[in-house]
Amino acid sequence: MSRINGFIGRRNFLWLAGGGSLAVVASAVGGKLITDRHHTAIADVNSANPQPVNPEQALKRLLNGNQRFIKRQPLYPNQSRQRLQAITKAQYPFATILGCADSRVPAEIIFDQGLGDIFVVRVAGNVASDMAIGSLEYATSVLGSQLIVVLGHRKCGAVSAAMKKEPLPGRIGYVVEGIKPALAKLEPTAKNMNEQAIIANVQYQAEKLLRKSTILAQSVRQTKLKIVGAVYDIDTGKVSVLS
Repeated sequence: MSRINGFIGRRNFLWLAGGGSLAVVASAVGGKLITDRHHTAIADVNSANPQPVNPEQALKRLLNGNQRFIKRQPLYPNQSRQRLQAITKAQYPFATILGCADSRVPAEIIFDQGLGDIFVVRVAGNVASDMAIGSLEYATSVLGSQLIVVLGHRKCGAVSAAMKKEPLPGRIGYVVEGIKPALAKLEPTAKNMNEQAIIANVQYQAEKLLRKSTILAQSVRQTKLKIVGAVYDIDTGKVSVLS
């Protein structure tokens, strides 16, 4: 079984997490993980990150980077050859982003971050699918990221498609179906309907992470993780955190 940062590798982590339970127990020695075939309870998993960044600091770093991006004063941090070589054996992202796959919303650029800084999961409509949730669990439990930002954006095509309620070809419909529940409580005659739909979807996906993931919910209860919603404005480049 492969290990990363002293922990099980991603493939084995997701395999163990299958079926709604994680048969893993964290040993008290060396911070390693061992499998326990006789127990199915979710175990506390300690991060191997030697310098974890708390959620408040992580969010501040992201927003500071976004301000640099807006002002066209990027620092392009951690993009040197030295940085490339430094992270070959391990990664310690200080934050995790669940964002939309829209080509206009590249998280590393709009937050002015570099190699190994943020763990990014991108799905059309920033939908919290099972695979996306598994990746977020990995970032939290194995890599030690203490912040998840569910990042929506204005003019999101996936949200617009969900609002139209029209049949879609292929598997595009699966994405839209993951958004429709978020729009169920919106008043059809409300002002700024598109913007309200974007916000509602971000909030719905953030709540879904807690409903569907025992690992993430437990980490939040233990104040080891914070989940926040945010919206990116394609016109201005600004990221606004939702209250």
